[in-house]
Amino acid sequence: MLENYQQEIEQLSARIEKMHSFLHIDDKTDALVELEKQSAEASFWDDAQKASDTMTRITRMRNEITLYERVVDQLQDLDTAYGLSLEENDETLNAECRILIDDLQKSVDQLEIASWFTGEFDESDAIVTIVPGQGGLEAQDWTEMLFKMYVRYAESKGWKVDVHDAPAGDVIGLDRATFTVHGLNAYGMLQAEQGVHRLVRISPTDVKKRRQTTFAGVTVLPVLPDEVEVDIKDEDLRIDVYRSSGPGGQSVNTTDSAVRITHIPSGIVVTCQNEKSQHKNKDSALSILRARLYEAEKEKREAELEELRGPRAEITWGSQIRNYILYPYQLVKDVRTGIETGNVDAVLAGDIDNFIVAFHQQRAAGTLGQHAVKE
Repeated sequence: MLENYQQEIEQLSARIEKMHSFLHIDDKTDALVELEKQSAEASFWDDAQKASDTMTRITRMRNEITLYERVVDQLQDLDTAYGLSLEENDETLNAECRILIDDLQKSVDQLEIASWFTGEFDESDAIVTIVPGQGGLEAQDWTEMLFKMYVRYAESKGWKVDVHDAPAGDVIGLDRATFTVHGLNAYGMLQAEQGVHRLVRISPTDVKKRRQTTFAGVTVLPVLPDEVEVDIKDEDLRIDVYRSSGPGGQSVNTTDSAVRITHIPSGIVVTCQNEKSQHKNKDSALSILRARLYEAEKEKREAELEELRGPRAEITWGSQIRNYILYPYQLVKDVRTGIETGNVDAVLAGDIDNFIVAFHQQRAAGTLGQHAVKE
């Protein structure tokens, strides 16, 4: 007996049509043609940084258009296969349509995710900072666990990670971690992770093996395009250089390659030490400083909730966005969306897509917080 898939196919077709509008496919196609013309000009590489940024935009735009076109092709193949299965009463072909529908569903979900990111910097790379909160030495260990979780998550997405600053803690873990994630919609996606993360477990440093609750705070900022102006005066900066320490090995701490930049008017301090080159560390520090100053200025100008950083909270009890419980049972539960899983090991190994996707799905639908849970 043949299965009736007509309704599912029509629903997928409607979603794809909406994506065409949300993703501005026609506008991006026109823009891609123009950018490719620019890249073919003889003077294109005279400004290497600008040219590199343009090529990144070209690649990202082309990938998004290609993904949309692939989904349209999948829909056409499904329509053809389903029509033939009905016309020829072919049960085998009809069963294959189920597989085609499931594959198309996954592709449409991926395309839909891209449609959520319409903010000014959503497509940008992301600067992620993790700092220990309440919990003493345990919080430094938790900082390192989160750092590894995000690196593995980025790797699973095919994104590149540049670590700028991750000095070892006093006894265990990391004193802090700052790194840039390079990838399409990295900032848009990782905004879901901004906030306080709470860990409950048996303390690895407590000889009495008592349960310990610790916290760490995650901040996510966009890497700003060069055309975004941020006024940084040389006289407002104090730049200190020193020998690198912590993760990075002996190869980086034999010279004064680490850089600390203090923006005197605001008091913002940025440290980068994971590159062997002092010049590269300085460039990275300035990039992070630009993002932080831009955020600070935006907060001054706008009375509404911050667009880039989200609501602020103390890194302590009652302010967490997600709970990671390793003892007396195993559960990771997102306070905002209600999404949970008992597979704690997978989450800490970077399997956090369900949490991130649910956050953006609910935010886009206007239901974020309606499924919230209290812990």
